[in-house]
Amino acid sequence: MTATGHFANASPFHDLDEYLALPRVAGLALSPDGTRLVTSIAELNDKRTEYVSALWEIDTAGEAPARRLTRGAKGESTPAFTADGDLLFVAVRPTADDEKPPAALWRLPAAGGEAATVLALGGAVEAVRTAREADVAVVRSSLLPSARDIADDRRLRDLRKDNKITAILHTGYPIRYWDSDLGPAEPHLLAVDPTGEADAARDLTAAPGGALRESDFDVSGDGRFVVTTWQRPAPGASRHSVLMRVDLDSGEREVIVEEPDADTWGPAIAPDGSGVVYIRETFSTPQVAPRMTLGYLRFGEPPVVLAEQWDRWPASVTWLHDGSAVIVTADQDGRRPVFRVDLDGGAVTQLTFDDHSYTDVVAAPDGTLFALRSSYAAPPHPVRIDADGAVTELPCAPLPSLPGTLTELDATADDGTRVRSWLVLPDGDRQAPLLLWIHGGPLSSWNVWSWRWNPWLLAARGYAVLLPDPGLSTGYGQQFVQRGWGAWGGAPYTDLMAATDAACRHPRVDQDRTAAMGGSFGGYMANWVAGHTDRFDAIVTHASLWALDQFGATTDSSYYWLREMTREMAQENSPHNHVHEIRTPMLVIHGDKDYRVPIGEALRLWYELLTHSGLPADNDGESPHRFLYFPSENHWVLTPQHAKLWYQVVTAFLARHVLDEDIEVPETLG
Repeated sequence: MTATGHFANASPFHDLDEYLALPRVAGLALSPDGTRLVTSIAELNDKRTEYVSALWEIDTAGEAPARRLTRGAKGESTPAFTADGDLLFVAVRPTADDEKPPAALWRLPAAGGEAATVLALGGAVEAVRTAREADVAVVRSSLLPSARDIADDRRLRDLRKDNKITAILHTGYPIRYWDSDLGPAEPHLLAVDPTGEADAARDLTAAPGGALRESDFDVSGDGRFVVTTWQRPAPGASRHSVLMRVDLDSGEREVIVEEPDADTWGPAIAPDGSGVVYIRETFSTPQVAPRMTLGYLRFGEPPVVLAEQWDRWPASVTWLHDGSAVIVTADQDGRRPVFRVDLDGGAVTQLTFDDHSYTDVVAAPDGTLFALRSSYAAPPHPVRIDADGAVTELPCAPLPSLPGTLTELDATADDGTRVRSWLVLPDGDRQAPLLLWIHGGPLSSWNVWSWRWNPWLLAARGYAVLLPDPGLSTGYGQQFVQRGWGAWGGAPYTDLMAATDAACRHPRVDQDRTAAMGGSFGGYMANWVAGHTDRFDAIVTHASLWALDQFGATTDSSYYWLREMTREMAQENSPHNHVHEIRTPMLVIHGDKDYRVPIGEALRLWYELLTHSGLPADNDGESPHRFLYFPSENHWVLTPQHAKLWYQVVTAFLARHVLDEDIEVPETLG
């Protein structure tokens, strides 16, 4: 793989195999002195059945091509630098004794040489954080609750494995998360000396009771303490996220931020260890949407809210090296710029002004920032942001050429609100059929590149793709979210129709050939659209909510759902009540391992389409509707071979109903 430049040949979006083979960049790690920058790049394996990531070093000056550092057969991820510049990472390295070991922590010396194991446990090492000025690393890994120590954990795991026991006895909630069954092992934080004896670790969080599932944590620069999110059981089988400080020497822990009406997460400790900045999310009610703001605790003082009047939701936070301010990213108008927030007074200064979204921001000692940025015009790629605001692309994986152009489109909603969209137009000057793509979330925005829902694959086939941000979308202020809160069938729906009307007035769009697609919340909206208008020729609904009466109690996070809608509101906004009005052919797609939107939603939708819709199955069982089912996939359908099938079936379905063309489905479907 070349590590610089753009593809010079025809767009890879015209061929699914070429598209799936594109390298994918994720994550950044910066050495304490700011001289070394590392990312991971994932590429297809030889069988084209999974992505394998390797670590690459990027030239911070932007002159030399990226340099590959690791070549493990199973890949490497989660890079982090130690205080002396060694590189830690997580990797699975099979051995003669164990062909499928859990992921372990490894160290690659700065001076060169081979990587060595730092910590191998019975459970996988999931995350690692390091101290900037001390030989200290903290990892998150799971231990069985009855294990006396790390060695006993291995014994108990072998006992369950040898006896083929998979049963889990739960005492609390939740029991599942996205696509994973929780338990019986519980995440712990373990302290490690990366330069010391291999496999030596101290448990910092005895008996956590599930408090560290999906935890964010940070290590102080001097390696004396950790601040982590800590999830406590709360009324109604809910969870309440607080911030816990854990002393690395004694293991003593203390709750330092506990807000009665908000969850707190994403802690970032000040460089001098004097305080912590974090993100706070207020509890929603069926009447009031949540709000995200920045919290700041200076140790020994009460916590405060920074930039309280700033009408944006912080998505990430990190400190400038000198501790004078924090650097924040936040959705804004279909982008995600970088902002500086001052500690004194909370003044907010926007630092980037391009059409991109920034993630993984890290700060160097001289004030230079490094980040990944992406948009619907480019996949994630590393950049340097200088003190004067200049942004420089750094050589890394090549950026693909695009089979069309990206433009913005404004519409006006029924209540006079501006609704903006991205509009992808295919190459050429002919009119193109329109695909309305509805984003998930719903608290999100079409502002970052997506490998799974990529509009350029459809643009390469001649479609115009509309990516609107209706009510509930982030980046347009709190009131824009509130417009659709608890009333999904209201403003979000009418906003989508307003955006579609505006797109149909574009001279390149053929308003007589249209389709709608959506996944998750977008799938909910696709179902709602199907029951409320006949304007589209076809509808694709992926991982979608259908019957809100059953969804609320079966999703993996029921308590959060109850903060969104009352039973009466759920009934009023449930698409299944309008199945008899559906007269548009629908393609239903769902993975059985989807715990966020359980498979029961698709099963009920499929049955009711065939029996109660305006296009029921005939006496021979034939129907224009289709159901693409993935027994081994989750909410997103991630494996390359299934992602390829997903697009093949979707494009064939659209071709049949939008273009009046018959395309054979892949023979791999049998």
